Formats: sequence, structure tokens, C-alpha cells
Amino acid sequence: MSVTQQQVLDSLARIKSPRGVALTNANVLSEITASDGKVFFSINVEAAEARAWESVRAEAEAAVRAIPGVTTVMVALTAERKPGSAPPPPTPSRGTPGVQPAHAHKPPQGGGSPMARQSEIPGVGAVIAVASGKGGVGKSTTALNLALGLRDLGLKVGLLDADIYGPSVPRLTGLRDKPELNDERKMIPLRRFGLAIMSIGFLVEEETAMIWRGPMVMSAVTQMLRDVQWGTLDVLVVDMPPGTGDAQLTLAQNVPLKGAVIISTPQDLSLIDARRGLAMFKKVNVPVLGIVENMSYFQCPHCGTKSDIFGHGGARHEAEKLGVPFLGEIPLHMAIRATSDAGNPVVDSEPDGPHAAIYRAIAGQVRDQLKGIIAAA
Repeated sequence: MSVTQQQVLDSLARIKSPRGVALTNANVLSEITASDGKVFFSINVEAAEARAWESVRAEAEAAVRAIPGVTTVMVALTAERKPGSAPPPPTPSRGTPGVQPAHAHKPPQGGGSPMARQSEIPGVGAVIAVASGKGGVGKSTTALNLALGLRDLGLKVGLLDADIYGPSVPRLTGLRDKPELNDERKMIPLRRFGLAIMSIGFLVEEETAMIWRGPMVMSAVTQMLRDVQWGTLDVLVVDMPPGTGDAQLTLAQNVPLKGAVIISTPQDLSLIDARRGLAMFKKVNVPVLGIVENMSYFQCPHCGTKSDIFGHGGARHEAEKLGVPFLGEIPLHMAIRATSDAGNPVVDSEPDGPHAAIYRAIAGQVRDQLKGIIAAA
């Protein structure tokens, strides 16, 4: 049975806001996405009123969940502060299976550093980000193959696709299943290639446009971090959204990142954006594990000739100039593209090939740095 937006609105009309107005008339609802039994929307209020609205969020979630045909509900309470206002006190999580407000999982405040506001994910040894200053540089492909490289080094690895607007991991892994819930109403990550994998793409259709404001993005990412039964992992690799906007900064400040890997192409324009990404992580005191030059050169699959289509060596020079490790060069090669499009990443499908060796070498450097960072922490 297909669920429509009107059915959702009819259900929400019976819920009252803290001021006694019907929720549908309170001017707080985002656009409602309803497709294939899955419903997503947010309730957008001022931060000072967030506590009063949490019970309304829970009622809204329960009401929508009761609609026949609904299988998945994500309702975010997004609270934004007015300029100059003080942040509201945190609202305790009620343990509901929908998306919690972004502050629900925030640990007690302390110290002036953004890192002081972070808390570890139970069972996860280290969380690292794979990031880029712009899209289109092969960040998601690199994140997946890096995770597989870490797996080949004997580590237990998870992969979180945090690129809400353009989740690529379902296509790169060939996964189309929906995550199930355990008895504690936590999502069970999908498994393939020996990895624990979670993506918003598992909950929405591939062609769905995620027209979400920043706070709702953060609520969804928070749920995928905190309301997923990750189990015991040595490393959780987070495929970050491209860019250096508010969503990226907030994620970096609230997730216990042990390091970040910056992906760039050799082009000057890409390197400018890579500098911005590196500067962002330095602002929030996240160690930069290094820079990877993706699409470093084109290698002809027939004769093996190398051509520097986008230039060459720019990321290496940038790493030397900025004083961060240079992790390696990944070629622009049809084998990497074809295996990615087919959902069989090259490290797993061609484990003895030259490209898998490159990714494993990068993974080895990341692993070695993580040992020192974790020991220091």
C-alpha cells in the first residue's frame, strides 16, 4: 500500500503544538517525503522552544508510524538559535526509533575546544573522515576502497555514507536492501565485503532529491551514528559530504574523529578546495592523516602509457607545503571506474592487481598513524 503526503498531513493535523495549534497549521513542517512506505520530514522550531516540542515530535512520529503501509519513519526536530541568543539546555533522548534532535546525543559541555564536546561511539575504536573540498574528485570510491584496504590489514571496519545529498555507497557496493531494527530499535548495518555499512541511500530511493536543511541533515547523520548497532569495530570510515559548510563543520565538531583523509585531484582548482577542507579540520582540532591525489594520471588500459590529464603532483606539493603526509597517487583507470559502477570495488574484485596495492598502501599509512593518535589520546 502506497503512503501519500496527504495521508501524513491528515495524521499530523490531529496533533497539537505546545501553543494548542494543529501541527499542520503551526508553520513548522518541512516538505514531507513519502515513498514506498518510507516517510521523512522535519519540525523546525527556535532553539529556545526545542524542549517543549520534543513530545510533539514523538507524537508525530507515532502517528505517522500508525498509518497502514508505513515501514520507516524519520522525524527530525531541528532547532536553530537566533543571533546572540544562548543555546538551550540539552533534551534527554526518549529512546524513540525516529531521528532524535541534534542535541539529544550531545555529551556534556566542557572546555573551549570543539573536541571536548565529543563522545565515543560504543564499540568503535576510531572514527576517521574521508573528505574533499568539492564534489567529483572520487571521494566515495576512495573511502570504500580505503575501508577495504584497512580490512585487508586485519582490522574490523565499518563504512558510514554521511553524504546525505548524494549517497553513493549503495551503488558502489551493489546493496539495495533495507536495514532492519533490533530489539532495541537500533538499525542493523548491512554487510558486504566484510564491512558493516550504513547509508541514507538504503532508506530512500536512488532518484529521491534530499531537499533538507542543515539541521535535518545533522539529525539524520546523528541517527546513523548513534542509532546503529555497529558492534565492535577497529575503525569506522565516514564518507563525508563534499565542501566545508555548516553541516561539515558541525559533524566534525560532534563526532569523535581521530583523523581525516583529504581527497583531491592534481588540478589547481581542486587543490584550492582541498586547502579549505584541511583548514576546516584544523579549526576543530581534527588531525589530518594526509592527502590523496586521485585521478593523478590516466593510464591507458591497452599500452600502459601514462598521461597527466589533470596535471600531476599537485597534491604532493600541496602536502609538502602544508606539512601534512602525502598518502599516495591513484590513477584514473577504467578498471577502478568499471568495478565501482558494478558494485564490486577494485580492492575486493581485483585483490592482486596494482590498484588494490595502491589502496592498501594508503590504508597502511592510515593505520600506522591511527596507532599513534589513539595511543596519545
